[in-house]
Amino acid sequence: MKESTISLNLRKQVDDCRPYIAGETEASVLKKYGLDKVVKLGSNENPFGPYENAKRAMKESLKVINRYPEDDYVELTEVLAKVNNLDVTNVALGSGAGNVIETVARLLIDEGDEVLVAKPTYRLYREVSILMGAVIKNVPVKSDFTYDFEAMKENISDKTKLIWLCNPNNPTGVINDRREIERFIESVGDDVWIVLDEAYADFINEGQRPEIVEFLKNKKLIVIRTFSKFYGMAGARVGYIMAQAPVISAFDTITEPFCVNRTGLFAAKAALLEDQAQAYRVKEFILNERERMSRALNERGFTVIPSSSNFIFAKLPDGFYSAEICEQLMAKGVIIRECDAWDYPEYVRITVGKKEENDFLLSKLDEVI
Repeated sequence: MKESTISLNLRKQVDDCRPYIAGETEASVLKKYGLDKVVKLGSNENPFGPYENAKRAMKESLKVINRYPEDDYVELTEVLAKVNNLDVTNVALGSGAGNVIETVARLLIDEGDEVLVAKPTYRLYREVSILMGAVIKNVPVKSDFTYDFEAMKENISDKTKLIWLCNPNNPTGVINDRREIERFIESVGDDVWIVLDEAYADFINEGQRPEIVEFLKNKKLIVIRTFSKFYGMAGARVGYIMAQAPVISAFDTITEPFCVNRTGLFAAKAALLEDQAQAYRVKEFILNERERMSRALNERGFTVIPSSSNFIFAKLPDGFYSAEICEQLMAKGVIIRECDAWDYPEYVRITVGKKEENDFLLSKLDEVI
């Protein structure tokens, strides 16, 4: 098609945004390299989900898929409120965590506001903030990849509107001590919002996860969670937000009506009420397998950063770079994530998969390193 000469007249902030580049898909790699099999360990997906009752509920949803999901919205919101010991007015739904993050940015950020973002962290925070006209202040993590909360506090000015936090962080999988996070939230003044993304928090070891919900009562705090990771429902696109009631009311005002599909709503409710035992059995397997994989990578000359999530962030042996290694692995039927986009070209991010998938990756690593 011939390119038009008409001025598009897009928002000026669009030019400053970088596209979010997801991990390679199995279909694209199969086609590109002419393979019969691909193991995908690049997008932090849960290979065991969705669980049995969630799958049953998905099938059940098809009986009423022709109807808008008003009642299902209410029912899932009520369940989430009860599970988190909140009032139903403190919870709202979104189409995955990404949709919630974008809506929160539209809700809070005015042009010229300063926004603090750790470096590295999930890239969507930066892009949605820039699109709203924010001025980004990057705050590097410490040498052990934990958040530098003192540096964050030093970067707060009278123009600072919000701070994005991700616990565990992505792409590193690293957490800060729970008391340190709680003290930081308590110490930030009432003029600054803190948005805490807990997409991977269910993988944190027992006793290490901060007690966040109590802070919702008297702090400018928003918590974002998703069913994509722990419950293995990445394709269902169900996320949610927890905040003070006036924030939830405003969130619901500006978000798209019925933005969560009925199948996802049915599955999420079943996962919460009926699949907990299976989900925690899978968690135990993933954490054990993560430690086994970490040891295997260390033995191969990698430097593995201790993770509290379902993925591993690791520095390659000296002389190797992630773009080259990831390309070579894809040609052999394995997808992992290069970290050039986070300015860590010597690091890779590896999702913990099933045992046979992880073993396949290790065998292919032995061929390229």
